[in-house]
Amino acid sequence: MPLIRKLNGKTPKIGKNCFIAETAVIIGDVEIGDDCSIWYGAVLRGDVNPIRIGNRVSVQDNAVLHTTYQKSIVTLEDDVSIGHNATVHGATVRSGALIGIGATVLDYAEVGEGAIVAANALVLANMQVEPGSIYAGVPAKFVKKMDVTQSKEINQRIAKGYLLYKSWYEEE
Repeated sequence: MPLIRKLNGKTPKIGKNCFIAETAVIIGDVEIGDDCSIWYGAVLRGDVNPIRIGNRVSVQDNAVLHTTYQKSIVTLEDDVSIGHNATVHGATVRSGALIGIGATVLDYAEVGEGAIVAANALVLANMQVEPGSIYAGVPAKFVKKMDVTQSKEINQRIAKGYLLYKSWYEEE
């Protein structure tokens, strides 16, 4: 059973039809939309500031969402995928974006709509990742621009895949 814990008077709110893995940890001021999946070992620590997650978001295995005390918040809009072992710390990830495996996105950064942050990339604090673009490297740098609609479609295929995967776990 996942660890879902009230802290400082704030109880996590979880939407309809969500899959929360048995080893996920969700603490404090966290709001999760509908049809989301929070996978094994993921930690969503809303202990010092809010974490807000839209609909059809997947937070994959061992990902960490956290914030800076009384400063930054985490916002993940609809159809976002957070890859395995990724960290989003006090940043905003716009609709249809993908944060790759092992990537890190730091405080006050904004990942634009339909953007891709490549595996193991480091998006520095206050950095802006352009909508429909790919950023890679340490620190992350612009690689190429894609059509926002096309990039969102690619990322939504991944998000839809996770809707399918979560349904397998709900059936058992």
